[in-house]
Amino acid sequence: MDIFSDSRTVLTFDAGGTNFVFTAMKAGQEVVDPITLPSHADQLDLCLKTIKTGFDQVLSRLDESAVAISFAIPAPTDYFNGVVGDLKNLPGFRGGVPLAKILENQYQMPVFMNNDGDLYAYGEALGGFLPEVNRMLEKAGNPKRFKNLYGLTLGTGFGGGFVSDGTLIRGDNSIASEVWILSNSITPSRNAEEEVSIRAITRNYARASGRTEDLSPKDIYEIAAGNQEGDRGAALEAFATMGRHLGDVIANLVSLTDGLVVMGGGIAGADRFFMPAIMEELERDFDFRKHDPIPRMIQKAFNLNEESGRNGLCEVTGKFIDLPGSDQKVYYDEQAKVAIGTSRIGTTRAISLGACAFALNQLDR
Repeated sequence: MDIFSDSRTVLTFDAGGTNFVFTAMKAGQEVVDPITLPSHADQLDLCLKTIKTGFDQVLSRLDESAVAISFAIPAPTDYFNGVVGDLKNLPGFRGGVPLAKILENQYQMPVFMNNDGDLYAYGEALGGFLPEVNRMLEKAGNPKRFKNLYGLTLGTGFGGGFVSDGTLIRGDNSIASEVWILSNSITPSRNAEEEVSIRAITRNYARASGRTEDLSPKDIYEIAAGNQEGDRGAALEAFATMGRHLGDVIANLVSLTDGLVVMGGGIAGADRFFMPAIMEELERDFDFRKHDPIPRMIQKAFNLNEESGRNGLCEVTGKFIDLPGSDQKVYYDEQAKVAIGTSRIGTTRAISLGACAFALNQLDR
């Protein structure tokens, strides 16, 4: 679907534990300035009143009516039935609250809820990383085109979503692509999120430096960059350790999905410190057969955050081979390629695009 030519308006909001941010999307763009209100996360009645106030204010600023409400909210949530579960950052919703039906009754329009990792991936697939990569290939004269994308969010937690040929893969319980619970070969006793998150960076820095002061990931980033005093070696190691674990996850995901991988979220801005470790993991061999090693991945992975990676992906490695018994030729490229990179449009915008597109797609279906 082309969300940038669709003239329907969708209401969205970002359900944060501290603040709710309300806006409206049309043709892939915000059509009102975002409205931020305190969430009152521990008081359900006040929280619901806040949601109504936010949407009322957005509607009062629109020149046309909206066709749906669509937004991201964390798990545990029954997304198919629109029931919010026991959220840590919204404790007022504990016990199950049918938020979608509440809003449908209030505004007499369809309401769609989804996981932020899913909507992030959907936005990047329809209006971000995936079309950008395909445009880059087209400009370079390379016939290769991608249709599959896995989106990863790196921050307080570790989230993800998978889009295949324009379809968001949700699973039978709407919890497909829950990467946070995956295992990893580097630290098998922990799930992936424990090694790919804000707390992983702070824990790894404290262990490597022997220091106990409470530093944020931004502080550790500034130390790694040489802009702030601290143990620079420990800071670099903290990001590299996370990168190795993240590389292990990505290698498994690419083996399953065979597509692009894009990363967003607060930690993604430190990509120069963890991307080398990711690529090293993607390029290593399984060494159980010493004389005949097996590559970690079938595909060759390119880092699109570097010029050499962009050039490598765009290089035309295929050739035309003869079709026996005719004068026809068939294009053949024996080198399977995938690409890894960070978001160009930003996580918040990607989620908004995904939320809008998901609602429009559901309405059309």
